[in-house]
Amino acid sequence: MKRDKSIELLNLAIADELSAVHQYMFLHFHCDDQGYDLLSTLFKRTAIAEMLHIERLADRVLFLKGTIEMKASEAVKQITDVKAMLEFARKSEEDAIEMYNNFAIECGTHADSVSKKLFEELVLEEEGHYAEFDDEMENMLKFGEQYLVLQSMERSKKKAMMAPPTGTTTA
Repeated sequence: MKRDKSIELLNLAIADELSAVHQYMFLHFHCDDQGYDLLSTLFKRTAIAEMLHIERLADRVLFLKGTIEMKASEAVKQITDVKAMLEFARKSEEDAIEMYNNFAIECGTHADSVSKKLFEELVLEEEGHYAEFDDEMENMLKFGEQYLVLQSMERSKKKAMMAPPTGTTTA
Protein backbone atom coordinates (compact mmCIF):
# COMPACT_ATOMS: atom_id res chain seq x y z
CA MET A 1 0.00 0.00 0.00
CA LYS A 2 1.25 3.47 -0.86
CA ARG A 3 0.24 5.32 2.29
CA ASP A 4 1.46 8.71 1.07
CA LYS A 5 -0.85 8.66 -1.95
CA SER A 6 -3.85 7.62 0.15
CA ILE A 7 -3.08 10.33 2.72
CA GLU A 8 -2.86 12.89 -0.08
CA LEU A 9 -6.24 11.84 -1.50
CA LEU A 10 -7.85 11.75 1.93
CA ASN A 11 -6.61 15.28 2.67
CA LEU A 12 -7.91 16.51 -0.69
CA ALA A 13 -11.28 15.06 0.26
CA ILE A 14 -11.13 16.74 3.68
CA ALA A 15 -10.42 20.09 1.99
CA ASP A 16 -13.44 19.69 -0.30
CA GLU A 17 -15.67 18.58 2.57
CA LEU A 18 -14.60 21.59 4.65
CA SER A 19 -15.53 23.86 1.74
CA ALA A 20 -18.87 22.08 1.46
CA VAL A 21 -19.58 22.56 5.18
CA HIS A 22 -18.81 26.27 4.97
CA GLN A 23 -20.85 26.72 1.78
CA TYR A 24 -23.87 24.75 2.99
CA MET A 25 -23.93 26.64 6.29
CA PHE A 26 -23.81 29.93 4.36
CA LEU A 27 -26.76 28.74 2.25
CA HIS A 28 -28.56 27.56 5.39
CA PHE A 29 -28.17 31.00 7.02
CA HIS A 30 -29.53 32.80 3.96
CA CYS A 31 -32.48 30.44 3.45
CA ASP A 32 -33.33 30.79 7.13
CA ASP A 33 -33.13 34.58 6.85
CA GLN A 34 -35.47 34.52 3.86
CA GLY A 35 -37.99 32.29 5.66
CA TYR A 36 -37.39 29.13 3.62
CA ASP A 37 -37.37 26.65 6.49
CA LEU A 38 -37.42 23.46 4.42
CA LEU A 39 -34.43 24.48 2.32
CA SER A 40 -32.65 25.94 5.33
CA THR A 41 -32.98 22.64 7.15
CA LEU A 42 -31.81 20.69 4.10
CA PHE A 43 -28.64 22.77 3.80
CA LYS A 44 -27.94 22.54 7.53
CA ARG A 45 -28.51 18.77 7.60
CA THR A 46 -26.22 18.35 4.58
CA ALA A 47 -23.50 20.46 6.24
CA ILE A 48 -23.65 18.20 9.29
CA ALA A 49 -23.41 15.10 7.09
CA GLU A 50 -20.36 16.61 5.40
CA MET A 51 -18.79 17.22 8.83
CA LEU A 52 -19.25 13.54 9.58
CA HIS A 53 -17.48 12.75 6.29
CA ILE A 54 -14.53 14.86 7.47
CA GLU A 55 -14.40 12.89 10.69
CA ARG A 56 -14.26 9.55 8.86
CA LEU A 57 -11.62 10.81 6.43
CA ALA A 58 -9.53 12.26 9.27
CA ASP A 59 -9.73 9.00 11.21
CA ARG A 60 -8.32 7.20 8.17
CA VAL A 61 -5.50 9.72 7.76
CA LEU A 62 -4.53 9.21 11.40
CA PHE A 63 -4.66 5.43 11.04
CA LEU A 64 -2.24 5.73 8.11
CA LYS A 65 0.03 7.84 10.37
CA GLY A 66 -0.51 10.95 8.29
CA THR A 67 -1.10 14.58 9.16
CA ILE A 68 -4.59 15.99 8.78
CA GLU A 69 -4.57 19.20 6.75
CA MET A 70 -7.59 21.24 7.79
CA LYS A 71 -7.63 23.70 4.88
CA ALA A 72 -10.78 24.38 2.88
CA SER A 73 -10.27 23.91 -0.85
CA GLU A 74 -12.09 27.12 -1.77
CA ALA A 75 -13.78 30.19 -0.37
CA VAL A 76 -17.52 30.43 0.21
CA LYS A 77 -19.45 31.66 -2.80
CA GLN A 78 -21.86 34.49 -1.97
CA ILE A 79 -25.01 32.90 -3.40
CA THR A 80 -28.34 34.23 -2.11
CA ASP A 81 -30.73 33.31 -4.94
CA VAL A 82 -32.45 30.03 -4.06
CA LYS A 83 -32.41 28.58 -7.59
CA ALA A 84 -28.69 29.39 -7.88
CA MET A 85 -28.14 27.77 -4.47
CA LEU A 86 -29.74 24.53 -5.61
CA GLU A 87 -27.89 24.55 -8.93
CA PHE A 88 -24.61 25.07 -7.09
CA ALA A 89 -25.40 22.32 -4.56
CA ARG A 90 -26.28 19.79 -7.28
CA LYS A 91 -23.09 20.60 -9.22
CA SER A 92 -21.00 20.34 -6.05
CA GLU A 93 -22.42 16.92 -5.28
CA GLU A 94 -21.86 15.75 -8.87
CA ASP A 95 -18.23 16.88 -8.62
CA ALA A 96 -17.80 15.08 -5.29
CA ILE A 97 -19.27 11.88 -6.72
CA GLU A 98 -16.85 11.95 -9.65
CA MET A 99 -13.89 12.81 -7.43
CA TYR A 100 -14.63 10.07 -4.88
CA ASN A 101 -15.12 7.49 -7.62
CA ASN A 102 -11.70 8.42 -9.03
CA PHE A 103 -10.12 8.38 -5.57
CA ALA A 104 -11.59 4.92 -4.90
CA ILE A 105 -10.10 3.60 -8.13
CA GLU A 106 -6.73 5.13 -7.32
CA CYS A 107 -6.69 3.71 -3.79
CA GLY A 108 -7.54 0.30 -5.24
CA THR A 109 -4.56 0.46 -7.59
CA HIS A 110 -2.34 1.25 -4.59
CA ALA A 111 -3.61 -1.74 -2.58
CA ASP A 112 -5.46 0.38 -0.01
CA SER A 113 -8.83 -1.34 0.02
CA VAL A 114 -9.99 0.34 3.24
CA SER A 115 -9.59 3.86 1.82
CA LYS A 116 -11.13 2.60 -1.42
CA LYS A 117 -14.16 1.35 0.50
CA LEU A 118 -14.43 4.65 2.41
CA PHE A 119 -14.51 6.62 -0.85
CA GLU A 120 -17.10 4.23 -2.28
CA GLU A 121 -19.30 4.76 0.79
CA LEU A 122 -18.93 8.52 0.40
CA VAL A 123 -20.04 8.24 -3.25
CA LEU A 124 -23.28 6.65 -2.09
CA GLU A 125 -23.88 9.36 0.51
CA GLU A 126 -23.08 12.18 -1.94
CA GLU A 127 -25.51 10.63 -4.42
CA GLY A 128 -28.16 10.89 -1.70
CA HIS A 129 -27.37 14.59 -1.22
CA TYR A 130 -27.54 15.11 -4.98
CA ALA A 131 -30.96 13.43 -5.10
CA GLU A 132 -32.31 15.71 -2.36
CA PHE A 133 -31.07 18.86 -4.10
CA ASP A 134 -32.38 17.58 -7.42
CA ASP A 135 -35.83 16.97 -5.90
CA GLU A 136 -35.88 20.51 -4.52
CA MET A 137 -34.84 21.90 -7.91
CA GLU A 138 -37.66 19.97 -9.57
CA ASN A 139 -40.10 21.43 -7.03
CA MET A 140 -38.82 24.93 -7.82
CA LEU A 141 -39.21 24.35 -11.55
CA LYS A 142 -42.64 22.73 -11.17
CA PHE A 143 -44.15 25.19 -8.70
CA GLY A 144 -42.02 28.29 -9.32
CA GLU A 145 -42.06 31.10 -6.80
CA GLN A 146 -45.15 29.56 -5.19
CA TYR A 147 -42.92 26.85 -3.75
CA LEU A 148 -40.91 29.44 -1.84
CA VAL A 149 -43.98 31.43 -0.86
CA LEU A 150 -45.51 28.31 0.72
CA GLN A 151 -42.37 27.81 2.81
CA SER A 152 -42.52 31.40 4.07
CA MET A 153 -46.21 31.10 4.83
CA GLU A 154 -45.59 27.90 6.81
CA ARG A 155 -43.02 29.74 8.95
CA SER A 156 -45.53 32.58 9.57
CA LYS A 157 -48.14 30.04 10.71
CA LYS A 158 -45.69 28.49 13.16
CA LYS A 159 -44.77 31.87 14.61
CA ALA A 160 -48.43 32.84 14.97
CA MET A 161 -49.20 29.58 16.77
CA MET A 162 -46.34 30.15 19.21
CA ALA A 163 -47.22 33.79 19.98
CA PRO A 164 -49.14 34.47 23.19
CA PRO A 165 -52.81 35.35 22.69
CA THR A 166 -53.61 39.01 22.21
CA GLY A 167 -54.40 40.89 25.39
CA THR A 168 -52.35 38.66 27.63
CA THR A 169 -49.12 39.60 29.31
CA THR A 170 -46.13 37.49 29.97
CA ALA A 171 -44.36 37.85 33.28
